Amino acid sequence: MPANLLILGGTTEAYDLADRLAGRGGWHVINSLAGRTANPRLPAGETRIGGFGGVEGLARYLAERSIRAVIDVTHPFAARMGWNAAEGCRLAGVPLLRLERPAWRPGPDDVWEPVETWTDAAETLRRLAARRVLLAVGRQELTHFTDVDDSWFLIRLVTPPDPKPAFQAAEWLYSRGPFALDDERALLDTWAIDTIVCKNSGGEATSAKLIAARERGIRVVMLQRPARPAEVARAATVDEALNWIDGLSDTPIYLDAEDSPYQRGV
Repeated sequence: MPANLLILGGTTEAYDLADRLAGRGGWHVINSLAGRTANPRLPAGETRIGGFGGVEGLARYLAERSIRAVIDVTHPFAARMGWNAAEGCRLAGVPLLRLERPAWRPGPDDVWEPVETWTDAAETLRRLAARRVLLAVGRQELTHFTDVDDSWFLIRLVTPPDPKPAFQAAEWLYSRGPFALDDERALLDTWAIDTIVCKNSGGEATSAKLIAARERGIRVVMLQRPARPAEVARAATVDEALNWIDGLSDTPIYLDAEDSPYQRGV
């Protein structure tokens, strides 16, 4: 019987990994989605939606489902899930791999303002006296910028927020990436953008705006990625993750939930 493999997903790489594993066989893939997106695209394999109930809940789930290994392919900014996955897998005695796309890195012609928090980002806009800002962040981060009264914002989201935060001056744009380079050039030119605020998500789906910004000398206020557990094994590509999975034969397998260290109290 195929062993159970849990993918903590929601990213492009998570869907790709599930597809590749389904095509290879040998694994029963269980995908876990956070449930923040209405009607999400379902990946290949079994899918569960919602949280686990913290570290203890995750460890219990791993034991009850006899999970052979966990691949954390959550968004680079889903830091809490990363720490919970590390501790939950440690408690359950289950191997864990973090698959994460490489971060963007500035080139010599980029004009980046790196920040560690959204509060820092808002303060940076004030310091730069940014006039027309493309705000390419998530819905949950919008409130950090509502009191930046001297800036006009073009706010790009996938779906409208509910409730919609009150900005002094803003235009709302709803669209889903990936975005073509020519479209990003036109967007920046049409709206006369002088500053972009975004996360260092990495990947190609949303990188076109950075190329267009570089060409125009537009400043980018870039939120840096949060820290994740250093001891967790890492892969930068789906191929690297598959190689790691192929090497799991040398590690213990708990075919019965009662054999898990979590259940035995180790």
